[in-house]
Amino acid sequence: MTTESKNRTRSGLSPLTAALGSALVAVLLLGLLAAVLDGRPAVVGALVGGGVTLAVFALGTGTVSLVARLVPAASLLVALMTYVLQLLVLALVVASIERADMGAATLSRGWFAAGVITVTLLWMAGQLVAATRQRIPVYTDSEADRLVDHPGGER
Repeated sequence: MTTESKNRTRSGLSPLTAALGSALVAVLLLGLLAAVLDGRPAVVGALVGGGVTLAVFALGTGTVSLVARLVPAASLLVALMTYVLQLLVLALVVASIERADMGAATLSRGWFAAGVITVTLLWMAGQLVAATRQRIPVYTDSEADRLVDHPGGER
């Protein structure tokens, strides 16, 4: 026999908080590593790549979370559109950096890519871990359903 939980709220870290924390730490560590190994252009590349990616993901996840709370029926459409817009924004940032013709003395492209890749992987891992640890009820068990399933009202 199991005891029914009356707690219908989510528990644990939100996926946004966990992903944001892990990715922010990664950007700072990557910037420190770039400073030790390669100098100022590497630090700029790592921080810009990681920072832009982190900002794009945080705004996208925040938007999807807000819509899911306010209008749950629209959340899938907003999630798909947000994903497309995130890719577009990141592509535009890369294109604008390329168009600005920032030389190797200003920004290291390799460290920029390392920042983008590191934040992306840690963002996905952080959201996955936080989402799997959340307690989200799949359905609610009403009193009427219990009486139909068990005519005596007992389980």
